[in-house]
Amino acid sequence: MKHFLCLPAIVSVLLLGSCTEQARTKSSDAGTGEGEIVASAKTAVAETESGKVGGYLQDGIYIYKGIPYARAERFMPPQPVDKWEGVRSSRMFGPTCPQGVRAGWRSDEQAFAFHWDDGYPGEDCQRVNIWTPGLKDGRKRPVMVWLHGGGYTAGSGQELPSYDGFNLAKKGDVVVVTLNHRLNVLGFLDLSSYGEKYAKSGNAGLLDIVAALQWVNRNIASFGGDPQNVTIFGQSGGGGKVSTLLATPSARGLFHKAIVQSGSMLRTMDAKYSRRIGVAVMEELGLKASQIDELQKMPYERLLAAGEKAIAKVRAEAEKGSGVSSFIFGWAPTVDGDVLPAQPFDPQAPAQSKDVPMLIGTTLHEFTMSTYVPAFRTISKEQAVEFVKERYGNRTDDFLAAFEKAYPGYQPKDLVDVDFVFRPNAVEQARLKAAQQGAPVYMYMFAWESPVLDGMFRSTHCMDIPFVFNNAVRHASMTGGGARAQALADKMSGAWLNFARTGDPNADGLPRWEPYTAEEGATMFFNNTCEIKKHHDKELLDVVRAFPTRGF
Repeated sequence: MKHFLCLPAIVSVLLLGSCTEQARTKSSDAGTGEGEIVASAKTAVAETESGKVGGYLQDGIYIYKGIPYARAERFMPPQPVDKWEGVRSSRMFGPTCPQGVRAGWRSDEQAFAFHWDDGYPGEDCQRVNIWTPGLKDGRKRPVMVWLHGGGYTAGSGQELPSYDGFNLAKKGDVVVVTLNHRLNVLGFLDLSSYGEKYAKSGNAGLLDIVAALQWVNRNIASFGGDPQNVTIFGQSGGGGKVSTLLATPSARGLFHKAIVQSGSMLRTMDAKYSRRIGVAVMEELGLKASQIDELQKMPYERLLAAGEKAIAKVRAEAEKGSGVSSFIFGWAPTVDGDVLPAQPFDPQAPAQSKDVPMLIGTTLHEFTMSTYVPAFRTISKEQAVEFVKERYGNRTDDFLAAFEKAYPGYQPKDLVDVDFVFRPNAVEQARLKAAQQGAPVYMYMFAWESPVLDGMFRSTHCMDIPFVFNNAVRHASMTGGGARAQALADKMSGAWLNFARTGDPNADGLPRWEPYTAEEGATMFFNNTCEIKKHHDKELLDVVRAFPTRGF
């Protein structure tokens, strides 16, 4: 299921003012991180619990890539890395988890804009990448751990130019970490029906992420970071991972702030379905229970193919028999009563994370219909209304009236482009978090539209990432890299940095950003002009929720 991610190809198939608080960040360096590189046996050597690692120094930032944080046999929980002698060279990205072929490569336009780096596959994929302004210099820098998109099926800590941590680390004097972990059939095949040995196989990928956070906790001080000030942030599937970690007992205390970008996953897999998938995989492969260990050495391609067939079979049965309707079904963490005791945000926000501040949001368009179906770019108002009628039937007039109120002066294509898959769950997640009356939650909407390729991408899924990382220039194929993009990246990255530092995203160039409450509904709109709106689409979402949509 190589979608729900930073892979907008799925849609082609499924056819902010003045500042009242000063930011505590350095001035923007919206460049590309180019500059003199110093790489030698004596430069950028850091100590980890397993041994020394050698990185390189570029324009004031120490960079390390591909550092092992764990090791694991197939389907087994991660274990500590074996120690090594000497200095381990850690200057290039490590293996990415094996995964299916990226559908987006079939579209030249998507490939140009997203500019993916799929790396090289290997099951020994538990790796971290680090960008830091200093090593053991007495500074306790905030640590920002990025969890990549791709659902739980695809992606890596290097897949987009946007993920590069150089500019964020340099601007904010923070330590940026990205990572790889097990995905798809390797990370989430639930074989717990076959005995204690495989009891945690359905959450192996989640346990990898926990292991990475444990590694950060034990080692990040050597890289100038503060293990007591760690923010986890992620987009799409990465936002789902953040949502899940907030409810994962073994992750408690390993992070202190959380940011969910276009990935508010309220529910994940139920064990009764994940176990059925595990049994169905064995059936697809013609194996008996006594042959379960044969999966350990089976070629990955054969195992993945059987897994995808099993998911399709069990999903059809679940939707027919129980009315289950979910965008995420199959490869995802499972509520096993142990690693994950309960659903992340259903029926309430997890108590263990009550004191963790959150920042939650989406993009205005997400999986933009007009991006992938060119005919919708010039659709007439009448044609768009007909499209709406197919969805909302006798409530079409209610929808149109509420839409006009939420988005006055809209274009006809907005009726098919504005997102109603991610936004409702993001609002619900914020409501549940606020209801705890613990740490604050802040909400945003990213509404800036890219000019690239005549504006075809609008504010699509993943469009916010270059701005968060202050990489509008580095990822110019997506943003255009112009002055407006750079100005917004300065504001948005500043907000993320301040949130990581203090739990409050108020930053230079933004209007006063209030915490979200069910009563006020304050939401920061990021655009060429940033502004706060309060419950701007409440009536519209009331209509939309009457027609359930597959989402998280």
